[in-house]
Amino acid sequence: METVDNYIKKKIKEQAVSLGFLEMKVAKYELLIDEIQNYSKWIENGYNATMKWMEKNIDKRMNIRNILDNAQSVLVFSHSYFTGIDHTDNNYKISRYAWGDDYHIILLEKLKKIENFLISFFPKCNTKSYVDTGPILEKQWAVRSGLGWQGKNSLILNKDYGSYFFIGIIITDLIFQNDELVEDKCGTCTKCINACPTNAIIEDKVIDSNKCISYWTIEAKPDLAIPLEIRNKINGWAFGCDICQEVCPWNKNKPKLTTEESFLPRYGTNFNSEELKKMSNEEFNLKYKNSPIKRTKLKGIIRNLDIKE
Repeated sequence: METVDNYIKKKIKEQAVSLGFLEMKVAKYELLIDEIQNYSKWIENGYNATMKWMEKNIDKRMNIRNILDNAQSVLVFSHSYFTGIDHTDNNYKISRYAWGDDYHIILLEKLKKIENFLISFFPKCNTKSYVDTGPILEKQWAVRSGLGWQGKNSLILNKDYGSYFFIGIIITDLIFQNDELVEDKCGTCTKCINACPTNAIIEDKVIDSNKCISYWTIEAKPDLAIPLEIRNKINGWAFGCDICQEVCPWNKNKPKLTTEESFLPRYGTNFNSEELKKMSNEEFNLKYKNSPIKRTKLKGIIRNLDIKE
């Protein structure tokens, strides 16, 4: 086991910022016992809806040494996707995170560069990166690292730049000095809970996916009909939903503009319903190649476009 001094830690942070990340924070290795208890309860209550993959690899989610032997530290990175642009219309809206290229691809490439940077200092070190690409509780590690706190809408909030950011993770067997936790600053505010049109935020930090607009317009298989009680409260969203972020006081004049051009809108901020209804699967796959939107498939997007307020 090798120890990283604060000088090298600072250099790695500088490298991360040069690649477009807002910052890097570090959590020391620990078992996520309390977090897994909450996660397991969430699963038991069926709040993951049809996302059965979330029920797997509980052992890895609790103990990252089941992923990387002798893991010692978790490096947590934030990367803004906020463009400063707003939707052009209130119909067929796309969630801001999906306007550009697939963040999984973009951020994993950047994290790989940081891994290589680490290896240049410590040739024998081992690392493993994730960006929503494996059995990692990213949000819980973000809290443990002091990157932010978990808001009542379950998203990670940072006092300096709100919540419009992606989270990247590097697990390593290097020993870093960990950063300090930050205070939960949501206080008595319930704006996100009150604003959710489908009441999906059933209690602080707990989302029932069965009621969530983002679940129904992204994760639900195309063959699943959107329930009428969701359909009638969709508020113009056709892929994802940003309502709980839009009303959050921490996102008022706080978000940092992204420096990543790949996150700028590829084809606007809203779907063109007539164009998509005439599109073939091949045309859809070509247009939305390397886009988060491809995940839902043409059939799923057409289902979403048929939603009327």
